[in-house]
Amino acid sequence: VGLIRAVAPGARKPKSKLGGRSELFVVNDLLLSHGRSLDRISQAESLESYPRLSRDLAKLTVSQYWAEIILYQTPSHEPNVALFDLICQRLNDLVCCDSGVPVLVHLVCGIAQLLELDGMTPQLEHCCLSGQPVCAETLGSGRVVFSPNAGGVVLPTAEVMEDQGRITGSQVRERSSRYRQGGNSHRSTGKTTLTLSPSELTLMQRLFQTQDLASQSNAFPSELLRLTDATQEWLKIERVLRCYVQYHTERLIRSAALLDSCFPSHSVAVSALHP
Repeated sequence: VGLIRAVAPGARKPKSKLGGRSELFVVNDLLLSHGRSLDRISQAESLESYPRLSRDLAKLTVSQYWAEIILYQTPSHEPNVALFDLICQRLNDLVCCDSGVPVLVHLVCGIAQLLELDGMTPQLEHCCLSGQPVCAETLGSGRVVFSPNAGGVVLPTAEVMEDQGRITGSQVRERSSRYRQGGNSHRSTGKTTLTLSPSELTLMQRLFQTQDLASQSNAFPSELLRLTDATQEWLKIERVLRCYVQYHTERLIRSAALLDSCFPSHSVAVSALHP
């Protein structure tokens, strides 16, 4: 049935059978009755639950982070079996993974899969303004700009040319059919930009190149999950993808504030942040 909004009458009563079944991250078989604005849950049979998530603040925060993205991306009453299977697999893997940095790696890989499934993959291989190839080797010791407004990476020289009016939107070359058209997602007139180092760019490219994230398998590539020594790079990529999602959904990911307390060591300079 897709995304629905429903209430569970009496769920907070001590003897209610709906109490535990209406908690976060519980998979149920529901009997619903239609209401004017909200449906009503009459019966619920639990099929799967993830109680261990609540015992680890970082894992619980990651789960809420993913849930926010899904709520922002998913239209009401439009079934999406692939998305449902994906989030269930992600939660299962998250419960079983080690605490600490592996949780962060799972978060970032999960965000990438949700973007891929929704057709929002950022452009990372070519400059969004000039169309020139972008890779760590050509950057040397320099940095590349990531612009949610433009839809991906922008070479510094192209950004300067855009500011000077020498590159216009009509000159931007699209490189992949996987990208979803922006629609009303570019209503903000401000510019949101972050910078990526060569190592951060390389890891981010590998993240989206390693597999066709959503169409082949819901499993993460093991080579990515082993990269737990690249903590700062993973933290930076999370912040970049967060800005990207917030810009295109025009909604703040509120659970990210709690994520910052789970991984307090990172600080990323953001010139402007628009939800």
